[in-house]
Amino acid sequence: MADNNHQRVGAVSNTHVGRDFESVAQEHFRGEGVLLGSNYAVAVGVGIEKKNRQFDLGSGEPPVLVECKSHRWTAGGNVPSAKITVWNEAMYYFHLAPPRFRKVLFVLRDLSERRGETLAGYYVRNYGHLIPKDVEILEYDDTTGEVSAVLTTASTRTGFSAGAPKPAG
Repeated sequence: MADNNHQRVGAVSNTHVGRDFESVAQEHFRGEGVLLGSNYAVAVGVGIEKKNRQFDLGSGEPPVLVECKSHRWTAGGNVPSAKITVWNEAMYYFHLAPPRFRKVLFVLRDLSERRGETLAGYYVRNYGHLIPKDVEILEYDDTTGEVSAVLTTASTRTGFSAGAPKPAG
C-alpha cells in the first residue's frame, strides 16, 4: 500500500482528524454553556430559493454556526493553497447564513516560524476582504489547550495584525 502524501502524519485518516477537532470545538463551546450538534443544517441561498447546508457544528438556541478547520502550513512551510480555498468557501456559506446566527471559524493554531504568523493570521491578512463582518475566527493551540480570538466581530479590519507571535512574558 502506497503512502498517502496528503494524510496527516500519525493520523488514522484525515476524516478522523476532522472529527477529533470538531470534538475539541464542541468542548470549548460547552465550556461557554453552548451545546452544539454535529452536521447542523441551515437553509442558505443567494435568492429566494434556499437549500440546506450542513455546518460542522451548530445550535438553534443560542443560534451558533461553527466550521472547524485543522489545517497546517505545508511540510515545506508554504501556504496550503487548496486548504485556503476551503476557508474561502466557509466564508461564503457564513455570508449566506441567516444573520441571527453567531458565525465562528474554529481553526488549529499553526505558527510558521519563518513567516512569524499563524495560518489564521495569514488568512486574515490576505483574505480579510472575503471575511463577513459577523464572522469570528478562533484558534485552538493543541499544545496548551487554549483558545484565542484571532478575529472577533468587534475587531477592526483596518490595520489588523492577526496571528503575530505573542511576546514571551
